[in-house]
Amino acid sequence: MAIVFPVRGDHIQLDQLLKATGLCSSGGLAHAEIEAGKVRVDGAVETRKRAKLRPGQRVAYGSEKIELIAETAA
Repeated sequence: MAIVFPVRGDHIQLDQLLKATGLCSSGGLAHAEIEAGKVRVDGAVETRKRAKLRPGQRVAYGSEKIELIAETAA
């Protein structure tokens, strides 16, 4: 089952997403994992740590999958 993550605003950076979801315990670990080619965005390996991700995109890291959605106003 995928993690559904609401994006606040226009985008979230890839490194921040991995930390916010708890998949990486620190920004440094997130950077290392991204640099090592262990993260895929929409099926393609993404090595840009600060890649801007928007609602509708999908991220895969290890066996985890994250689906980005737009945050709804309460």
